[in-house]
Amino acid sequence: MKKYFFTSLIALVLMASACSEGQSQSANLNANAFSDKIKQTPDANVVDVRTPEEYAKGHLADARNIDWRNANFSNQITLLDKSKPVFVYCLSGGRSASAAAKMREMGFKQVYELDGGIMKWRAASLPEVSATNSGSAGMSKQQFEQLITSDKLVLVDFYAEWCAPCKKMEPYLKEIATDMKDKVKVVRINADDNPELCQVLGVRSLPILHIYKDKKLSWSYEGFIEKEEVVKQLK
Repeated sequence: MKKYFFTSLIALVLMASACSEGQSQSANLNANAFSDKIKQTPDANVVDVRTPEEYAKGHLADARNIDWRNANFSNQITLLDKSKPVFVYCLSGGRSASAAAKMREMGFKQVYELDGGIMKWRAASLPEVSATNSGSAGMSKQQFEQLITSDKLVLVDFYAEWCAPCKKMEPYLKEIATDMKDKVKVVRINADDNPELCQVLGVRSLPILHIYKDKKLSWSYEGFIEKEEVVKQLK
């Protein structure tokens, strides 16, 4: 009898764990699933938690901009109906994950996150709208190729102003640009200002470093990396 009881108890725990895990996974959707879920949800609340400047350069249709780093974020979020599904995204997923966690703490029942942010959305060639009528989306592929045309190694840093690891790496990248100027050319590209270029080059998260030799990509690294490891690749 005791054996049966403990076996049943273990089964119930495993089922609860699996259920919880499934709910967690379903709340983080890839770009196509995120798009489909929005279409299936009448009057969907879509929230862009990037800065107003980022939002103006391109955002999902009908998305409202509520900046995660704005001091009034919580007050603005409370204007939404907590009983209705909310779809939240940022550039690459970091800010939206923090915002989604905060919203769940505040009592929102269903919060869906765009895995990889709008960078993955763009990589999937899904539509977005811009607050401006300008056709400019930053640097063209041709302009980029001109930048990496050099007899030196070209170290390209894809960054954003809001990206903490990017800011941490910036000082040593400037040091490399000065200390190794005879053999290395350092190029920094703001991902927010160049969405189409990032899409073409497959830049889907930040920070990312590329090294080009004779215009060919010879090394790539995604995420924070220490200066010493970068210098090794440049020698």
